[in-house]
Amino acid sequence: MAHTTSNPKIHEGRNLKRFRELMSLKQDALAFELGEDWNQQKISLLEQKEKIDSDILEQVAAILKIPAEAIRNFDENQAINIITTTFNDQAVGSSVNYGTIQKDPIDKLMQLHEEKIALYERMLKEKDEMMGRLERLIGR
Repeated sequence: MAHTTSNPKIHEGRNLKRFRELMSLKQDALAFELGEDWNQQKISLLEQKEKIDSDILEQVAAILKIPAEAIRNFDENQAINIITTTFNDQAVGSSVNYGTIQKDPIDKLMQLHEEKIALYERMLKEKDEMMGRLERLIGR
């Protein structure tokens, strides 16, 4: 159950909540998928933790069908920086404070941007599959 992370600013519980909400999955549904020992309140407490035990994080990631590293490493500020560096509308782009943008090579930024797009597309697909499973579950 040991857990280490490379970036102490990242709050894994909040990241879990973001991914769960992106997939339109309620806390009750996630608790149901985790098993009898889980309920909505335990999921709420889990989402408040800065660090989540690796085994639980792996289980949740498997249910959400995303890599556990996505939850461990998602940094909202970094994602915003990537979006602002690839934004092409000069009218809105001119209001961006470019002093806060990381100075990574353009190729690396483009690669990260493409990976994020692929992740979001997979997440949307998995959300639709999860909704289908929930609808079948409710239809019992």
